[in-house]
Amino acid sequence: MKRLLATSIFSLLISSAAFAQAPAAKDGPGNNAVNSDQKNSASPVAGRNSFTEGQAKSAIEKAGYSAVTDLKKDDNGVWRGKASKGGGAATSISVDFQGNVNAAN
Repeated sequence: MKRLLATSIFSLLISSAAFAQAPAAKDGPGNNAVNSDQKNSASPVAGRNSFTEGQAKSAIEKAGYSAVTDLKKDDNGVWRGKASKGGGAATSISVDFQGNVNAAN
């Protein structure tokens, strides 16, 4: 009986220690490039892009552009198209896999 009690207590202590080591769950993804509105590159960064065309268009519009057209993903995973800002002429625009919106210089 004592051995059963000791084994039960030992098992309880080990399982409690395992639960204590688990990190707390986060509210959202840990990708700071996506979770931030701050641009981290002055030119598009090549990489595997999971944005849909609609998400790329929304990112461009959120950056203050309108009349977004001709969006196509290139071989480097960068969405490229045309858009205008402030009613000006259309300019080349891009959205990379990190969400950076860049106008052509």
